[in-house]
Amino acid sequence: MLRRRNARGVRKVFAEGRKAKARLSSFQALATAIAAQVGTGNIVGACGAILIGGPGAIFWMWVIAFFGMATIYSEAVLAQETRIVNEDGSILGGPAIYIRRAFKGTFGKFLAGFFAVATILALGFMGAMVQSNSVAATSNTAFSIPTWVIGLILSAVAAFIFLGGLNRIASVTEKMVPFMALLYLVGGLIVIFARIQYIPETFGMIFKYAFRPDSILGGAIGTALAKAISQGAKRGLFSNEAGMGSTPHAHAMANVKTPHEQGVVAMIGVFIDTFIVLTMTALVVISTLYAGNGVLAGGSAEGVANTNMAQLAFGSVFGETGGGIFVAICLFFFAFSTIIGWNLFGKINVQYLFGKKGVVVYSVLAVLFIFAGSVLSNDLLWQLTDLFNQLMVLPNVLALVALSSVVAASAKRKRNQLL
Repeated sequence: MLRRRNARGVRKVFAEGRKAKARLSSFQALATAIAAQVGTGNIVGACGAILIGGPGAIFWMWVIAFFGMATIYSEAVLAQETRIVNEDGSILGGPAIYIRRAFKGTFGKFLAGFFAVATILALGFMGAMVQSNSVAATSNTAFSIPTWVIGLILSAVAAFIFLGGLNRIASVTEKMVPFMALLYLVGGLIVIFARIQYIPETFGMIFKYAFRPDSILGGAIGTALAKAISQGAKRGLFSNEAGMGSTPHAHAMANVKTPHEQGVVAMIGVFIDTFIVLTMTALVVISTLYAGNGVLAGGSAEGVANTNMAQLAFGSVFGETGGGIFVAICLFFFAFSTIIGWNLFGKINVQYLFGKKGVVVYSVLAVLFIFAGSVLSNDLLWQLTDLFNQLMVLPNVLALVALSSVVAASAKRKRNQLL
């Protein structure tokens, strides 16, 4: 009974958002958030975590996502509570705003500015480079297209959408996200059904190697366990972005009756990102390359990289060419949707720091970074992204802790309404 009531409540929130005159409906805000969350982290990031930390890294990604659902609820609630509605009806909201609410004076201003700069660098520039790099690498493997050509195509399409403003971004993401998720899930289910006899072993490996990764990675258990946990944490954060402070920018613009409603919607985004899409990647990769004495069962990964690992896994069922093409197409949609979402989040912080006059310069630079990412080293880009992601987390988490009473009060008000 309660489950049906909650489901009706979520549908009602989406419906009210579509009818409203706000800049984004609740569904558009969720689609924009998911567009940012579901990207290369769900394919290349998950593969990288498995490759370095073993199958057990997926368990730690699940743990991060479980607690991340509470974190992202807090982020969305605070984004709604503290957002600023401008005279023209546009909305300015996100961590930079609620950081200023949490910490007054010079310290708050510095911390908010630090977060804004870190976000512009991490999402608008470094993050966009990672996404374009992954698309270029997989497209080169699948179609033998030079990486710089893919970079030019991505840059051109991105420029068209970036300069079209919020409405064009929302229109693209709300149509692209359901399609890309369905396409990937259907392909993943085909592989899983083809390897169905290895699925129990796959889950067994995820749990076993979460605590004893040394038996597949080699070396001392302490070192191996540290690899599994660190890869699960880093790639989990990159994938669902809970606590990072990125998706609250989208949730701040949602038209809902109470902040609690958008907080619940935000939790759905983390669930879809990690427990559905990312888990699909894990099941496909582990069931084909590890389970049943797969080619990586002994821990040797010669010739396998995070950029071609998924293609090898899907290729075991679809054929080498078919697997490469399928992953390249899916990754294009995943990565490009993330580029769109992250560019918007970076743009909001540019407006916070410099006003609207800085948006055009930022958009041009972002397009140049997209092209540069397609031709640079993959490992370097992931290291830079991890660094700047961590810089975003620090001020955001400090504000979440400082404003925890505001989040608790919002949840309490909703609970009292239901009683």
